[in-house]
Order: sequence, then C-alpha cells, then structure tokens
Amino acid sequence: MRSNQDRTAEGRSPSRPFDVQKIRGDFPILKQRVHGKPLVYLDNAASAQKPQVVIDTLSRFYSTSYANIHRGIHWLSERATEAYESARVRIQRFLGAAEASEILFVRGATEAINLVAHSYGRTHVQAGDEILISTMEHHSNIVPWQILCEATGAVLRVIPISEEGELLLNEYEQLLTPKTKVVAIVHVSNVLGTINPIRRIVELAHRHHVPVLVDGAQAVPHLAVDVQALDCDFYAFSGHKLFGPTGVGVLYGKAALLEAMPPYQGGGHMIQSVTFEKTTYNNVPDRFEAGTPNIAGVVALGAAIDYLSDIGLEAITAYEGELLSYAMDRISKIAGVRLIGTAKDKAGVISFVVDGVHPHDLGTILDNDGIAIRAGHHCAQPLMSRFGVPATARASLAFYNTQEDIDALAAGIHKSIEFFR
Repeated sequence: MRSNQDRTAEGRSPSRPFDVQKIRGDFPILKQRVHGKPLVYLDNAASAQKPQVVIDTLSRFYSTSYANIHRGIHWLSERATEAYESARVRIQRFLGAAEASEILFVRGATEAINLVAHSYGRTHVQAGDEILISTMEHHSNIVPWQILCEATGAVLRVIPISEEGELLLNEYEQLLTPKTKVVAIVHVSNVLGTINPIRRIVELAHRHHVPVLVDGAQAVPHLAVDVQALDCDFYAFSGHKLFGPTGVGVLYGKAALLEAMPPYQGGGHMIQSVTFEKTTYNNVPDRFEAGTPNIAGVVALGAAIDYLSDIGLEAITAYEGELLSYAMDRISKIAGVRLIGTAKDKAGVISFVVDGVHPHDLGTILDNDGIAIRAGHHCAQPLMSRFGVPATARASLAFYNTQEDIDALAAGIHKSIEFFR
C-alpha cells in the first residue's frame, strides 16, 4: 500500500517498533471464538473493531463526566464541553486543517456528504449545471447528488475507470467544463482499494474554479491525510471505520465555504437568537451542529485518534502494505479466483469472485470457520455493473490483522471450492 500524499504529520512517526501481537491485545473482541474457531476479522471496510481505550473512554465519560454541552454553567457541563471541543482540536490536527472551526461533527460520512449536497449544493447548483462523481463511488456519494440533480435540474456526470480499477484522468479532465459545479470523489475505494490521486484531481478541478468533496471514509484508517496539502474543499469520514464509535463522523470544510453556507438543519445551539419573526444563526461550526450531538461518541473518537497517532500512520501504512502484498499473492494464486481491483496504488481491500461459488455461499462457509468477510455489492452497485458481476467477496485489512489471518482465508477459499466441485 502506497499513499499518494508525501506529507508526514507531526507526531505521527512511529514511537516504537510495530508489534502486531501487542496491538491485537488492545482489541478485546479479537480474543473470542466464533463457531468454536478463533475469530479472523476481515470486514474492516464495513466497520473496524474498537481498542480497549475507546471502550474505556466511552464508559468513563458516561460514568464520570456526562452532561449536555455548551450552554450549561455547572461543572459537569463545562467538563463535558471541554472534552467535546478538545476532540475537535485533535481532529483538526489529525487532518491538518487550518482551524478547529473547520471541523464539523455529524453522524458519519453519509451525513457529511448529504450536508454538503444540501447546503452548498442547493445554493450553488442550478438547472443545466453538472456534478462529477466516479464509477467507483459508494452509494453515499451517489444518491445525495442524484437527489440534488432531481431537485435542481442539474446533471450527474460519471468519470470512468480502467479494468484495473484506476480513475481515467484524461477522461476526467475532459469532463471538467464551465458547467461543472462540484466534484465529489472517493479517496480510497471501499470495493477496489484504489487510492485516487486526490491532489491531482483537486488541482484540475480548481483550474475551473470547481470545489472538490472527498469521501475519506476508507482512507483515514490507513493513510496520513493532510487536507491543506490536498487542497480539497470538503473531506468526510466516519468514526466507526477509524476504530471509534458508531454514530459519529466528521466533515472538514474550508472556512470561507462553510461561512457562506446556510444551515443544514434547524434546532437548538445552531442559533444566536430566535423570535417568531426571525432567526439569527450561530457561527461556524455551531451553525451546522443542531441539537444535542453524540457527545460521548465524539470524545471516544478523539481517543481513537490519539491511539492511532501513538502507533503512527506511517507505521500502519507500511505494515498494511506488506500484509496486502502477501494477501494479493496468496489469493491470486488460487485457481478459479478472479481479483476485482488491481490498481498500482492500493489500500488493504481485496475484492474477488470464485468460479462456481456465489460470494454469499463463500461468506457462509468462511463464517463457519470463524472468518468474517463481506459478500455482496458493498453499496456500490454501479461499480459491480462496470465489472459485470452482481456481487463480490471482500476481505478488508486493518493493522491488527496478520499473515495467519490471510492463510486462514486462503484455506477457507480452497475449502469452498472443494465443497462446490
């Protein structure tokens, strides 16, 4: 696995040698057995497991520090507010954002993309305008833009990809016209593992004064991300894929864009004053965080980011790169297996089909041996159509996986082939 970013964030260099067995000890769920077999968890692109420090942070916050935030004057409210806003600052540093106010808390990458489509999109996109996405997008980066197009009369245009699963940059450049108002692109494909050249994509879009939203849900657990170096206008990710809780995510937006955008939702905290005649909205980021948020989830996401930063994203990227190479080699050598997605720049996602074995049947057989993979269209049905398959099996890696996990997967694939022969 190779990152297309050359920045190393301060504090992310590994503080000690990479010890996968010690790391596995930080994840209590990995100690259990499934159907009497040791758990082999290879479904990290769907959702990652949680280290004990994240679990403890959630429990401790609810046990000792919980209260509603921002408006309370009592000690618990002030303590909870400090923990919540401290997490915002840590995420700002994690992404390399210029200001903490550029970090918005949402429920996940899906809500983040919907926020931009609704708030920025409905303000700037009109009938006849065009929105560019790619063939490899998750449904969460397709459907919100379709809804916007239906509401405004805009047109959705799609950047094609190669047989290897790489974005065709020449075609992308040709699709950029004066009609283009937004580019929305995935950083790392959840099906193919392709790492898109985001800096180049942004540079080309900005030549046409077009803002770029990046879906980073699959990137932030595996790559060091610097939004200023990428120069993207929006960047979205989900906490649960970053070893944090479900129900919390992040939208980064450049300050000037956020300040010009109308609220996405109305309610408490996003206001400065309300009368029956007029409402005055709060400043950024409060304007976009209506109602009581997932306070404990945000605090625990901060703990997850501290945990990753302590290990070091560069160490994680290097280890997962070695593991991916081993896995691709093992699986590609199995007779009857076809890999879907063989980009040169690729993260730890391996999609494949097996001759004569439906992905759901393969997933069931593997589950009986304690091996968790994903089988289906992975919320990317247009991408499945591009490769002429209804579904794939997908094994997705994290830094707590091992070569022994890959060996178990390979053995399970062989077993499935023999079963259906």
